Amino acid sequence: MSSPSPLHDELVVEDSNTLFYRALEDSDLEVMSSVWLHEDWVKCVHPGWELITGWEKIRESWQRIFSNTRGMRVAISDVAIRIEGDLALVNCSEHLALFLDSGSAPATATTIATNLFCRAGEKWLMVHHHASQIPGSMPVNESDTIQ
Repeated sequence: MSSPSPLHDELVVEDSNTLFYRALEDSDLEVMSSVWLHEDWVKCVHPGWELITGWEKIRESWQRIFSNTRGMRVAISDVAIRIEGDLALVNCSEHLALFLDSGSAPATATTIATNLFCRAGEKWLMVHHHASQIPGSMPVNESDTIQ
Protein backbone atom coordinates (compact mmCIF):
# COMPACT_ATOMS: atom_id res chain seq x y z
CA MET A 1 0.00 0.00 0.00
CA SER A 2 1.47 3.36 -0.98
CA SER A 3 1.53 6.39 1.30
CA PRO A 4 -0.65 9.42 0.51
CA SER A 5 0.80 11.95 -1.88
CA PRO A 6 1.96 15.37 -0.63
CA LEU A 7 -0.89 16.98 -2.58
CA HIS A 8 -3.42 14.63 -0.94
CA ASP A 9 -2.04 15.49 2.52
CA GLU A 10 -2.19 19.20 1.76
CA LEU A 11 -5.84 18.92 0.68
CA VAL A 12 -6.76 16.94 3.82
CA VAL A 13 -4.98 19.50 6.04
CA GLU A 14 -6.76 22.32 4.21
CA ASP A 15 -10.10 20.54 4.77
CA SER A 16 -9.31 20.06 8.48
CA ASN A 17 -8.42 23.74 8.82
CA THR A 18 -11.62 24.76 7.03
CA LEU A 19 -13.66 22.47 9.30
CA PHE A 20 -12.07 24.15 12.35
CA TYR A 21 -13.26 27.56 11.11
CA ARG A 22 -16.70 26.20 10.22
CA ALA A 23 -17.04 24.86 13.79
CA LEU A 24 -15.93 28.26 15.10
CA GLU A 25 -18.41 30.17 12.97
CA ASP A 26 -21.26 27.75 13.75
CA SER A 27 -20.42 27.61 17.50
CA ASP A 28 -20.48 23.82 17.07
CA LEU A 29 -18.69 22.15 19.97
CA GLU A 30 -19.21 18.66 18.53
CA VAL A 31 -17.50 19.54 15.25
CA MET A 32 -14.79 21.49 17.13
CA SER A 33 -14.18 18.34 19.18
CA SER A 34 -13.80 16.26 16.02
CA VAL A 35 -11.04 18.56 14.73
CA TRP A 36 -8.79 18.36 17.82
CA LEU A 37 -6.51 15.62 19.12
CA HIS A 38 -7.79 14.76 22.60
CA GLU A 39 -4.52 14.76 24.54
CA ASP A 40 -3.29 16.56 27.64
CA TRP A 41 -0.39 18.22 25.80
CA VAL A 42 -2.31 20.06 23.06
CA LYS A 43 -2.27 23.88 23.29
CA CYS A 44 -4.47 26.87 22.46
CA VAL A 45 -4.10 30.64 22.75
CA HIS A 46 -7.18 32.74 22.00
CA PRO A 47 -6.56 36.46 21.31
CA GLY A 48 -5.87 38.19 24.63
CA TRP A 49 -5.93 34.93 26.63
CA GLU A 50 -3.27 32.97 28.46
CA LEU A 51 -1.97 29.66 27.11
CA ILE A 52 -4.45 26.80 27.60
CA THR A 53 -3.01 23.29 27.83
CA GLY A 54 -4.88 20.02 27.47
CA TRP A 55 -7.93 19.08 25.43
CA GLU A 56 -10.42 19.25 28.34
CA LYS A 57 -9.46 22.85 29.19
CA ILE A 58 -9.43 23.80 25.50
CA ARG A 59 -12.89 22.25 25.08
CA GLU A 60 -14.12 24.27 28.08
CA SER A 61 -12.73 27.46 26.52
CA TRP A 62 -14.63 26.84 23.26
CA GLN A 63 -17.77 26.04 25.23
CA ARG A 64 -17.47 29.37 27.08
CA ILE A 65 -16.87 31.30 23.88
CA PHE A 66 -19.79 29.63 22.09
CA SER A 67 -22.21 30.16 24.98
CA ASN A 68 -21.34 33.86 25.43
CA THR A 69 -21.75 35.14 21.89
CA ARG A 70 -24.88 35.37 19.81
CA GLY A 71 -22.88 34.21 16.83
CA MET A 72 -19.88 35.04 14.74
CA ARG A 73 -18.73 35.23 11.18
CA VAL A 74 -15.24 34.12 10.26
CA ALA A 75 -13.42 34.49 6.97
CA ILE A 76 -9.84 33.37 6.46
CA SER A 77 -7.30 34.59 3.93
CA ASP A 78 -3.61 34.29 3.13
CA VAL A 79 -3.67 30.57 3.95
CA ALA A 80 -0.22 28.94 3.80
CA ILE A 81 0.28 25.23 4.48
CA ARG A 82 3.58 23.49 5.16
CA ILE A 83 3.81 19.76 5.83
CA GLU A 84 6.86 18.07 7.32
CA GLY A 85 6.37 14.37 7.95
CA ASP A 86 3.40 13.93 10.28
CA LEU A 87 3.20 17.62 11.26
CA ALA A 88 1.38 20.34 9.30
CA LEU A 89 1.68 24.08 9.89
CA VAL A 90 -1.11 26.37 8.70
CA ASN A 91 -0.80 30.15 8.88
CA CYS A 92 -3.68 32.42 7.94
CA SER A 93 -5.43 35.70 8.66
CA GLU A 94 -8.76 35.50 10.48
CA HIS A 95 -11.37 38.18 9.83
CA LEU A 96 -13.88 38.04 12.70
CA ALA A 97 -17.25 39.60 13.40
CA LEU A 98 -18.57 38.77 16.89
CA PHE A 99 -22.24 39.30 17.65
CA LEU A 100 -22.23 39.88 21.40
CA ASP A 101 -25.85 40.97 21.84
CA SER A 102 -28.85 41.66 19.64
CA GLY A 103 -28.83 45.42 20.18
CA SER A 104 -25.40 46.38 18.92
CA ALA A 105 -23.21 46.13 15.87
CA PRO A 106 -20.76 43.23 15.80
CA ALA A 107 -17.26 43.63 17.20
CA THR A 108 -14.78 43.08 14.39
CA ALA A 109 -11.11 42.20 14.38
CA THR A 110 -8.43 40.71 12.21
CA THR A 111 -6.05 38.23 13.76
CA ILE A 112 -3.14 36.14 12.56
CA ALA A 113 -3.41 32.43 13.36
CA THR A 114 -1.01 29.53 13.52
CA ASN A 115 -2.67 26.12 13.47
CA LEU A 116 -0.68 22.93 13.92
CA PHE A 117 -2.06 19.55 12.92
CA CYS A 118 -0.61 16.09 13.33
CA ARG A 119 -1.39 13.02 11.28
CA ALA A 120 -3.57 10.52 13.15
CA GLY A 121 -4.19 7.63 10.78
CA GLU A 122 -6.03 9.08 7.78
CA LYS A 123 -6.94 12.29 9.62
CA TRP A 124 -5.03 15.44 10.44
CA LEU A 125 -6.02 16.65 13.92
CA MET A 126 -5.32 20.03 15.50
CA VAL A 127 -2.73 20.04 18.28
CA HIS A 128 -2.17 23.79 18.57
CA HIS A 129 -4.11 26.95 17.74
CA HIS A 130 -2.68 30.40 18.41
CA ALA A 131 -4.47 33.56 17.28
CA SER A 132 -3.09 37.04 17.92
CA GLN A 133 -4.53 40.39 17.05
CA ILE A 134 -2.87 42.38 14.30
CA PRO A 135 -1.49 45.67 15.62
CA GLY A 136 -3.90 48.47 14.81
CA SER A 137 -6.97 46.25 14.51
CA MET A 138 -9.79 46.34 17.00
CA PRO A 139 -8.82 44.11 19.94
CA VAL A 140 -10.66 40.91 20.72
CA ASN A 141 -9.97 39.69 24.21
CA GLU A 142 -11.45 37.45 26.85
CA SER A 143 -13.79 40.15 28.15
CA ASP A 144 -15.36 40.41 24.67
CA THR A 145 -16.41 36.77 24.64
CA ILE A 146 -16.49 35.55 28.23
CA GLN A 147 -18.87 36.77 30.91
